[in-house]
Amino acid sequence: MYSFLQRLGRSLMLPVAVLPAAALLMGIGYWIDPSWGANNPVAAFMIKSGASILDNLGMLFAIGVALGMAKSRDGAVALAAVVGFFVVTNVLSAPSVANLMHIKPEKVDIGFTKINNVFIGILIGQIAAMTFNKFHNTELPAVLAFFSGRRLVPILVSFFAMILSVVLLFVWPVLFGGLVAFGKWMVGLGAVGAGLFGFFNRLLIPTGLHHALNAVFWFDVAGINDIGKFQSKDAVKGVTGMYQAGFFPVMMFGIPGAALAMYHSAKTARKKAVAGIFLAGAVTAFLTGVTEPIEFLFLFIAPVLYVIHAILTGLSMFIAASFHWTAGFGFSAGFIDYVLSFKNPNANQPYMLLVLGAIYFILYYVIFRLVIKWLDIKTPGRESEEEIAQMAADQERTDAFENGDTVVQSSQHTNGKYDHLAQQVIAGVGGKENIETVTNCATRLRFELKDNSIVDEALIKRAGAAGVMKVGKKNAQVIIGTHVQQVADVVDEYLK
Repeated sequence: MYSFLQRLGRSLMLPVAVLPAAALLMGIGYWIDPSWGANNPVAAFMIKSGASILDNLGMLFAIGVALGMAKSRDGAVALAAVVGFFVVTNVLSAPSVANLMHIKPEKVDIGFTKINNVFIGILIGQIAAMTFNKFHNTELPAVLAFFSGRRLVPILVSFFAMILSVVLLFVWPVLFGGLVAFGKWMVGLGAVGAGLFGFFNRLLIPTGLHHALNAVFWFDVAGINDIGKFQSKDAVKGVTGMYQAGFFPVMMFGIPGAALAMYHSAKTARKKAVAGIFLAGAVTAFLTGVTEPIEFLFLFIAPVLYVIHAILTGLSMFIAASFHWTAGFGFSAGFIDYVLSFKNPNANQPYMLLVLGAIYFILYYVIFRLVIKWLDIKTPGRESEEEIAQMAADQERTDAFENGDTVVQSSQHTNGKYDHLAQQVIAGVGGKENIETVTNCATRLRFELKDNSIVDEALIKRAGAAGVMKVGKKNAQVIIGTHVQQVADVVDEYLK
């Protein structure tokens, strides 16, 4: 189950990665004309273009989950997901349900007016992936040979989607009602609910399961749809965005404050060696809101610091929601998204998030410096002499690896910038022969290994990775950062 949820969380990153495009288009439109483009056709064009992405998130999630959960990122599984999604959403549309149940349109359960949603997309994506994994190599009799293999997958998915439609015809009203009740309960908690969401969002980061939690509050799974509504006229000013706004002070200011505290806590002789790691992570967090490169520097070394980080995140969410300071994002709570949302008509006193951010920078810096010194935490740059000696030994192993002892070189490889890192990561996870599959999300390489007990975490970290996490006996994640896609491409080349 854990491995399944891991893969699902990874799959959700594909459609989520499209959201910055929507935020960029709508953000530019709002800057041109804050009145929803009513006074400027160019602004209206930009806003409508961005909205077209947000209005079709259900289908995007269906495609993303299908590609992420399938054994191969084949176009057939994406086509199957689209086919299945069309079948379910059309069969269970309100007019269709009224006809099927022989009732008046106004008597149709309200849930069927919301059937085009992320939850349905995730269901269809999973069905498409399972169908592809099981039947994409199936051979039919000669007379039907044309429909064998990958061509069979969309046909079968359409059939399975019909069965799902029959089930949902009776189950969806109950399920939708439960989701709405859950959403209303959380909304009813007001600022406290936002704070709890922020706290658990951070705690789940190491597992990758935070994506599932995010889907409930950010998308139209339980009726909250905080991201979508913030970009529409359905928003309530000062309320919509409460599950986003509090992240800005943490990601833009808190994490850089923690990075500076760890840098200042490093030994004088080691500061130059670790400065680049902290600077790159801090800049990434501030600009894009991607915090994992810094978080994984202290997550496993000092869990107490990470718990403090989660508590401070929840507190920031609570404060922002209490004072009705709102801003939104399309990808994460970084400076780029903050600027784009500043002119959004639904943003409410967004400048106060900068004030809170300044306080949070100081708060994170002071708390991290005190706790690191008090508990003598060995954050990067504070290693003992023995650990430094071990790093040197690891480097010798790295040098041996670079001489070609572990991986067959790719004659077609051209991206020298990430060549060194990719090779060392492969060596660190046990070499090519130990790797079964490798994929990536926004910041991590995710390996399925034959045996993760031989993973050399020290070697991988020496290569420049922010951290390594083992899951079960066969999975390992290497935290790279926002350039993970480039590294993943190079790794794929070597593994070929």
